[in-house]
Amino acid sequence: MKGLLLRLSGLDADAENAVRVIGFFDRLITARADLDALVCSTAELAGCPVGVHAPGQGLSLRAEPGGPAVAPGSPPPGAATRELEGGVLVWVARTGAPIPLDDMLLERFAIATAILLAHNRVPRPELGDPALVELVLSADVGTAERARALHLLGFGPAARVRVLAGTGVDALAGRSARLGAVRAVLTTGEVPAELPDGGRAGVGPELPAIDAARSWTAARTALRFTSATEPVVWWERLGSLAELAGKLGAADLAELTDVRALDRLAAEPHGEDALATLTALCATGSARKAAVAVHRHHSTMPARLARAEAVLGFDVDTPAGRFRLHLALMLRRLRDNSVS
Repeated sequence: MKGLLLRLSGLDADAENAVRVIGFFDRLITARADLDALVCSTAELAGCPVGVHAPGQGLSLRAEPGGPAVAPGSPPPGAATRELEGGVLVWVARTGAPIPLDDMLLERFAIATAILLAHNRVPRPELGDPALVELVLSADVGTAERARALHLLGFGPAARVRVLAGTGVDALAGRSARLGAVRAVLTTGEVPAELPDGGRAGVGPELPAIDAARSWTAARTALRFTSATEPVVWWERLGSLAELAGKLGAADLAELTDVRALDRLAAEPHGEDALATLTALCATGSARKAAVAVHRHHSTMPARLARAEAVLGFDVDTPAGRFRLHLALMLRRLRDNSVS
């Protein structure tokens, strides 16, 4: 369909071709297409960038032919426009001279936009913050709905936000909603260095607000790597570990040799204390500093580490051993911290 309008105009801008353009938009309306589909389809038909601009509603959408998806964007200088009620503009930005069917395209694009704005599911102003936050973070919501929800929350689509996924963090400042067992928090400010007692949080990457759903997905992954000794984990700092979270299921992780060895160690008397000591060793890089971190006398460390090495089957107080130990501890967290 790409560039169909240009080809039709090249044949003849007659009534038959005009009817074909009208039918194109009528089919979109009849199928109850959303605004994303309308803008993308119109760009393919026109063979050039097109968009809908409704700043009063928080909407500013554009698409290009062959582009991956609708994106935020205002009309460029020189674009042909039609204005709808409420200050809504539809626009077509053709390079060079307009073609005979452009007026028909703009007219039908404007009519279809007016109908879809009236009928499509867009957030109502009376919705509270939790419902709007849920819309913003949903992977199933179109760009138009997400932009409208952001507008009602007071965010522009290009505003830089982070999403936190947490448990026990209900008191944190920011627009938030409980989604299942996890609270989502949208913030444009600093992430708290300390959480409420018992709280844990995964911190997603800073992205434009229109991409908040991606930050939410990353934050949920980071939350799975948290522990009592490391209650806040930043997704950006996980590196390849974040990729492993999407590739290894709980059953796969449970079969890993080093994870099983940690399970055996944890099942022994004072096993959890042993795991806390090993975690401190990875964090501090030395047995003496680890003893201070877990409030134990350094003279007790050799026996503790010897027992751990006997169960694990490798030396934990060397750089290579600490790397292997840290990886095993993180993978064990990943297995145990499911997020629903």
